[in-house]
Amino acid sequence: MIRPATPDDAAAIVAIYNHYIATTTISFEERAVTPEEMAGRIRDVTTGLPWLVYEQDGAVLGYAYATKWRARSAYRFAAETSVYLEFGQGGKGIGKALYKALLEELRTREIHMAIGGIAQPNEASVALHESLGFEKVAHFKQVGRKFDRWIDVGYWELQLS
Repeated sequence: MIRPATPDDAAAIVAIYNHYIATTTISFEERAVTPEEMAGRIRDVTTGLPWLVYEQDGAVLGYAYATKWRARSAYRFAAETSVYLEFGQGGKGIGKALYKALLEELRTREIHMAIGGIAQPNEASVALHESLGFEKVAHFKQVGRKFDRWIDVGYWELQLS
């Protein structure tokens, strides 16, 4: 079941997200997020954009959300999108289902452009984005540093309207 996230989902979401912080370069955060911090993020995002969770048998197995692309008013029709799955849940269609639901929700909110930033390399995320129609539009070399190495980031976009 896909449903809107609430601050009550924060503990389940950090259990998923903190794995990526601690073990991968998928997230550029470098310290674990607390449930209280995540609850605040959920409240901030859901004042104007969607945050969805995929729940099965009462357990949150993944989530997807959108944030403002930039702060200035003219950017209000673009959103940056993200999706995270519990470790071991990839390849089951959960990420694609979440992403499709997120994109449909963005369309109802008159978002014109969805933008996905992907730390490189990440073949699974690239494949997911491209399977949904996203096209690569940029590649920034060595813009992040984590685990004592430089990380590139690519950007994919999908026009929604």
